[in-house]
Amino acid sequence: MSLEMKPEIKLALEKIDFVNKYKKMSERFRGNPNDLNDRLDEYDVEKVIEIFNSFGYQATFDKKEKFFKLGVVDNSPNNMIWFNIILENGMTEFIWVVYHNNEVRLGSPWSVYSRLLINPKERIKKPIFRSYKELEEVLKEAFYMYEDFKRELLNIYNQQ
Repeated sequence: MSLEMKPEIKLALEKIDFVNKYKKMSERFRGNPNDLNDRLDEYDVEKVIEIFNSFGYQATFDKKEKFFKLGVVDNSPNNMIWFNIILENGMTEFIWVVYHNNEVRLGSPWSVYSRLLINPKERIKKPIFRSYKELEEVLKEAFYMYEDFKRELLNIYNQQ
């Protein structure tokens, strides 16, 4: 089974130079592969929510699935875009979810986007964080990309 990306999603990701930005983030925040203790393994959910709040995002934590959800709904009921974040073993996994006209248009991890855009065999490693300060830096870059992506995607939807 072959996975395909919706055309407007692909266009928005290309416009924000997603692959290059994600590669740079991965390279900048890579851990020592020989030292698994070189990570912030366990984190305080409330402290992470405070970090989200400091960037202006309200977040909820799904205890069962162990992920944070930052919800954003466009002014139009036709578009819903939100950001799911999984923090596990000092690694970050980012997932953008897009609904357009009540249809799921996107809902996969960032690692899938890069494979669909450039090469199915290419793997970009998840950014690693060793401290809350480093997590803040990773999130800051991810939020810039998120805002760019939302802006481009909503522009595309508004032109349809």
